[in-house]
Amino acid sequence: SGLRLGSWVTDVVRGTRGQGREAAERPRELRAGGVSLYPGKKQTDWNCAMNRRQMISLAALLVAAPALAPTLAGAQEAAVDPYAPIEVEIRDDFETGSIVVVSRDFFLYHVVAPGKAVRYGVAVGTAELVWKGKATIGRKVEWPSWRPTDDMIERNPGAYAKYADGMPGGPQNPLGARALYLYDDRGNDTAIRIHGTTDPGSIGRAVSNGCLRMRNEAVMSLFDQVPIGTPVYVF
Repeated sequence: SGLRLGSWVTDVVRGTRGQGREAAERPRELRAGGVSLYPGKKQTDWNCAMNRRQMISLAALLVAAPALAPTLAGAQEAAVDPYAPIEVEIRDDFETGSIVVVSRDFFLYHVVAPGKAVRYGVAVGTAELVWKGKATIGRKVEWPSWRPTDDMIERNPGAYAKYADGMPGGPQNPLGARALYLYDDRGNDTAIRIHGTTDPGSIGRAVSNGCLRMRNEAVMSLFDQVPIGTPVYVF
């Protein structure tokens, strides 16, 4: 049937107990043009931010969360570490190779076959900075350099102004070991990245300035599997 953007939906995300923050066996009501988000803790973040103008321009692309469920094979591992990579079943109308992110559940899915995906834990933007929409991977960088956006510097100059000239890539860089740069359908950089982190304990929380943060070993694995042009759906 394909993905319908901005439509009324009744799909639910289901999980098993212990599979991540706020995971539950009850259905979750969805709204047209988006999903209800669980509030995240506000705290200083060293990651990239989305541009507010881009957020507004992409609002029309808001999508409703797909129905996703873990396979039985991964359930035991997920109970020990809910954000470890595991193979799961996914709705079969996402193209093989695509990336699907369900922000409210802190999970990223890499579709590896029809109806199958590898699920990774992520950290997402704080409530007011969560980005949603469709994008493509327009650039891939190993050990990327980083510069806070102008919006980040304006929001928190005490934390970010000193990095206005940028920071070279390396183990201390907040983008971690790898970065996938998301571009819109016109080829413009959205300022959103899927990247590594220097703070693996933040995975499973809403703490970033808009980007999607993964453990370094997870983003390194994903980086090697997805080419430029890969479609990315963020719910």
